[in-house]
Amino acid sequence: MERETKKILENLRKTRISKKISLLDLANTVEISHSHLYYIESKKVMPSIDVIFKLVKALDTNIIELLG
Repeated sequence: MERETKKILENLRKTRISKKISLLDLANTVEISHSHLYYIESKKVMPSIDVIFKLVKALDTNIIELLG
């Protein structure tokens, strides 16, 4: 997994937590299982670009901020 991708996934989790959104609520919003989201946040699986964009949109953020 590329360094930038790992950074995005790490910051997705941090953003979710800072916005007080549960893993289950976010998973339901983007229509994936909560276990799949857990594996994404744990960097155990690489999500599709479609899932990444859904997560970014659901968290009301953007890729550039997540790379920060």
